[in-house]
Formats: sequence, C-alpha cells, structure tokens
Amino acid sequence: MEKENTGAKKYLYFQILFYAVTIAINFILPRTAAHLGLPLYLDNVGTLLAAVLGGYLPGIAVGYLNNIINMQGNPGNAYYVVLSTMIAASGTYLGMKGYFDRLYKALLTIPVFAFIGGVLGSILTYLLYGFGMGEGISAPFARSLLESGKLSVFWAQMASDVAIDLVDKTITVCLVFIIIGLIPERLKPGLWLTGWRQKPMSREALLDVRKNVTRSFSLRGKIIAIISAIMVCVAVVTTIISYILYQKFAMEQYTYACTTAAKLTAQTLDPERIDEYMEEGEAGPDYMTIEGKLEKIRQSNPGIEYIYVYRFEEDGVHVVFDLDTPEVKGVDPGGVIEMEEYLQPYKEELLAGESIETLLDDTVYGRLLTVFEPVYDASGKCVCYAAADIKVADIRITTLNYMTKVFSLFMGFYVFILALCIWLVDYHLIYPIAAMTLSARKFAYDSEEAREISVERLQHLDIATGDEIENLYESLSKTIAETVGYLEDVEAKGEEISRMQNGLIYVLADMVESRDKNTGDHVRKTAAYVRLIMKKMKEKGLYDYMLTDEYMEDVANSAPLHDVGKIMVSDVILNKPGRLTDEEFELMKYHTTAGSKVIASAMKLVSDSGYLQEAKNLATYHHERWDGKGYPQGKAGEDIPLSARIMAVADVFDALVSRRSYKEPFPFEKAMDIIKEGAGTQFDPQIAELFVEASDEVREVTAAHEAMNELGLQDEPES
Repeated sequence: MEKENTGAKKYLYFQILFYAVTIAINFILPRTAAHLGLPLYLDNVGTLLAAVLGGYLPGIAVGYLNNIINMQGNPGNAYYVVLSTMIAASGTYLGMKGYFDRLYKALLTIPVFAFIGGVLGSILTYLLYGFGMGEGISAPFARSLLESGKLSVFWAQMASDVAIDLVDKTITVCLVFIIIGLIPERLKPGLWLTGWRQKPMSREALLDVRKNVTRSFSLRGKIIAIISAIMVCVAVVTTIISYILYQKFAMEQYTYACTTAAKLTAQTLDPERIDEYMEEGEAGPDYMTIEGKLEKIRQSNPGIEYIYVYRFEEDGVHVVFDLDTPEVKGVDPGGVIEMEEYLQPYKEELLAGESIETLLDDTVYGRLLTVFEPVYDASGKCVCYAAADIKVADIRITTLNYMTKVFSLFMGFYVFILALCIWLVDYHLIYPIAAMTLSARKFAYDSEEAREISVERLQHLDIATGDEIENLYESLSKTIAETVGYLEDVEAKGEEISRMQNGLIYVLADMVESRDKNTGDHVRKTAAYVRLIMKKMKEKGLYDYMLTDEYMEDVANSAPLHDVGKIMVSDVILNKPGRLTDEEFELMKYHTTAGSKVIASAMKLVSDSGYLQEAKNLATYHHERWDGKGYPQGKAGEDIPLSARIMAVADVFDALVSRRSYKEPFPFEKAMDIIKEGAGTQFDPQIAELFVEASDEVREVTAAHEAMNELGLQDEPES
C-alpha cells in the first residue's frame, strides 16, 4: 500500500509539473512572437498539448488560466476565454480519436481550430469592438484587403483573421505533434488526469461504459442535463438582470454626459452676444473660438454626436451654433429651420424659455437622447438653448458589446465547470456504478470455480468513494458473497437430496425385485445399459434436441422404476418356474399399467415431477414394440416415448443374458444377434444398431455386474 501511495504521489507531481509547463508555454510563446514581430498568436500550444495528453479537464483548465493570466497585460483577453475552452475540448476529442498519432491526421485538425480561432474569433471581436481596423495582429492585412475595394470592412477583417489563424494553427498543431513525439511512450499514460476511487478500469471496460444502453436517458446524461439546465437558468436570469441594470446605467451615464455637455456649452457662451453670433456668424469676433471650444467639449465626451445652440421663436428655430459631423453638415448661424415634430409638445415651454425634461425621441437624424440647457442673460431672460445629442443606436451597440462580454465570460466559465462536474461525476459516480454493473453482469453461477472468480472480481473493485456509492458497493459485495455461500449450501443439500432420492428409488426397485426371484440384479444393469445407450446417441448426434444433460439424468435415474408395477402382480405369477399361460401373461402385462398408476400417484405429491414423467413413460411403455405389436397400448415407431424405446433394448438384452428359473442365460453373442434381428420390428432400429456397435462396452458393463454379484456386492447408483 505504501508503494502504491508513493507511486501515486510521483504521478501527481509529474502531472503538476507537466501542466505548469503547458501554462508557461502559453505565456512565453505569444510574447516571443510579439517580440520578434511575427504576425502570430501561438497562445494555444500549451492548451492543446494539455488537452491531447491530459484530457478535457486539464486542457480546459489550462486554456481558462491562459486567458486569465494574459488579461493582466490586456484585459480584453478575458473575453476570448470561450474560444480557448472550445479549442481545448475539441483537442481532447480529436486526440482520443487518434488524430495526433500521425502527422497527416494531425494536419486534418487545423481547419477545426482555425474555424474556432479565426471565424468565431472574428465574429466575437466584431460583437465586442466592431471592426475599426485597429492595431491588432491582423490589422495590416485587413487594411490592405479593404484598400483593394473588393471587400467590406466586415469581410476584410474576417478574411484577415481567418488567414492569420490558419497559419497560426498550422504552426500550433505542428509544435504540439513534435512535443508529443518527444515525450516517451511510457510517460504518456501518466499525464492523463484521472481520479479513480476504485481499481482502474481497462480501456475495453471504459468503452463498454460509454456504449452502455439504457432504457431511457443515461445517468451521466441526466446529470449533464441538470447541470446545464441550472447553468442556463442562472445565465438567463443573470443576463436579464445585467441587461436591465446596464441599460439603466447606460441611460443614466449618457444622460449625465449629455447634461454635462449641454451645461458646458451653455457656460461657454456669452448670453449678451447671442444676437451678434446669429447676425455676424463666423465673421464675427470670437465666433470661431467659441465653436472650437464647443468641438473640444464634444471630443471630450466620445458618446456625444451633436452639439448645437438654438433660439426658439414663433417663426421657427433660429440657429446660433451647429457643429458639423462627418455625416451631417451643420446649419449656418442665423438660419431658421422648422421645429421638428418631437419638439412640438414642448413648444410653449421652449418659447417661454423654461427648462424641459431629457428627451428620447425619433428625429430626422435617427433616435436621439437630447438635453436642452437654457441660457439666461443678466436680466434672467432665456436667450437660447444649448443642446447635446447622443444616438440611441450607440447605446444599443454598447449594450450589445457588454452582453457579448458577459456571454463570452459565462460560456468559458460554463465549459470549465461542466468539464469539472463531468470529471467528478465520472470518477465518483458513473465509473463505480458501471464497474459494479459489469461485474454483476459477468457473474457466473454455473460452477463453484466460476462463482469464486466472480466474487473475487467484485471484491477487487476496491471502490472507495467515501459516500453512499461505497456503502452500496460494500453491501452488494457482502450480499453476493453470502448469496454464493447460501447457494453452495443449497447445492450441497440438493446433491444430498438427489443421492437420497436415487437411493430411495433403488430401495423401492429392490423391494419390487425381491418379490421376483427371476430378475436378479436386473434394475441396476438395465439402468447402466440405458445410460450407455444415451451416451452413444449423444455422440452420434441422434435426438440431440432431446438429449439434454437434464433429460439424460432424469431417464437414467428413473430407469430402476420401469418394473415398479410388478408390486401389483401376484408372487405366484412372478416366480412361476415354467412358461406362463395366456391368462397368466395377461395378468403379468398389467404391471405396465399398474406402474403408470403408481408413478402418477407419486407425481401428484411433488411440484417438480420431471424425472417422474420419464419414470412413468418407462414403466408404461417399455414393452411397446417398434412395429406396434407390443403392449399395453400398441404404440408404434416414434409414438413410443424415446426413453421407453431405449429401455426396451436394455430390458430385453438383460433378460436374454441373465439366468432365470425358467431358462439358462443366452450367450452374449446370441443375445446381441437377437437384438440385431429385432431392429425395425421390436426395437427402434437406430437404438438397436448403436447398442450392437457398442458391444465391447456392453460386455464390460455385464461383466462388471456379474463380478459384483459373485462377490455379493452392489454398486452405488451412478449420478
């Protein structure tokens, strides 16, 4: 045990060192590429290495940590954690399928990783930041594509990201394949992260577990579904709450920004010179200076789209200042424009110079958030309004970016938690239950040796989860061990009962035989002949659908009862020294019918009457003939039960070779000739032929019984 613990610790330290190296690779390679000015990421080499050699959980964990560590230099890296975890999960799956065993197969994985990093990564970047042709690795190539005029900004950035990622993932896969090849084969199994709480299962057993067919949904699937459902519910609730709170926060922030910009604009103006600004415009003193200050106010608040100064009068809206934008040229100072519809409800307040609430309406420039700040002169009269607008679409884009960040972070966390839960469930629940199930399915009861092997196999699972599963395992092991013990006791008692039954049969047969002084050791010899005939039939494949082990035992064990009906026949007839008269023979023939009745009465007293059924067939029909001239019913051919046809040969042969008070024994060869002559008339021809062919073995049986009779011994019935 101490050696096992020491070995386990060595593997643990080895694994920790290996995964630390993979994290270091993820940290060093991207910085090396950046230092050398290479347009490559190389930030998933360690992740893919851990995934292929360590499994789902280590690969995903390394990928997750990679983004967390790299966010120290660039916080935006955290939002790409979902891509790292997807690459890790894909790497483990492809590694388990053997794609990293050969270089050409490893190269086939490049499109998968390039799709995740290039296509999905490009879409994620767009949702997070939009395509602004920034300073990222793919930016120069994207700008060159855009300048060609053949692609839009979106597709230029997408093509650039995919192209860069194809090169990046090609180098990544090749590096991983090379590193895997450098690691000795004997060390690779130790890198796979396991958490066995039992004796480790073989690869074949694990495949059986994964292919396990259940009536409905597997336990593993149910647990994954429950975890996923909980995570999804948490995600939905969290997302909705985050969306509502962020929308509220964004509106408050943008309202504050608009209010601040409007107030700063109002403070920049000289209320006493508003008429001058309108009349002289850009030609007036300080007009351009003030407009420059207003532009600075807009630039210092990136969300502000429009800044303008209006005077509201009955004839329309008089423009004081109206800053140009890239999309819209401002109205010249002094110009008069029509009041837009969204301002009509506030016309009276605006004409009166009163403050109005923040507006959120559709305008000719789109949906805008607008703040109007009154500008008062020294007498307290409102001479104009300073206004600032923010496009609501910008708020929606900001909200979309925020929700994308939340979703990306959640999905990365979800994949990591799911991998961790599946790993724990597999080693603490699924594999222990599966090991017990497989052991139970392979449990064999057919022999004592098989039972011992099965019990030992179950007890050597060594399940030690420390919870209800371990309790179940211990209870199952104890119950099966006790059941096997009880079964062995039952078998022993069954064998004893079987011996007792066979003994009672011979006692009963001996009682009948003792009344017939002509039969000698007849019941034992005929039973031996019957067993020999069935053995030969089985060897030849005759009636193999009937000659089961159970059937043969039933026939052999019940053979001594074939003459039990003689108990009902008079001693005078049984022991008459000469030939019987016709009347006496008719009375003798009654022993077949009488035997049938005796055994039928016995059958009513037992539940399992299999062997008694054959005893009844033997007692009733052993004097029937193949040609239909026998008794008591004159059955012919295969209408006669097989056991009775077998007994007919054994019974007649023993009668021929045995001494009787009314005759001398026939020579062995003569008796065999009579059996041969009776084939097809008195006897089943196939059975008679087999019996004659086995003459040597028949002679041995006859000689053995004669020898025992001379010594005054009786053999034990065979079982």
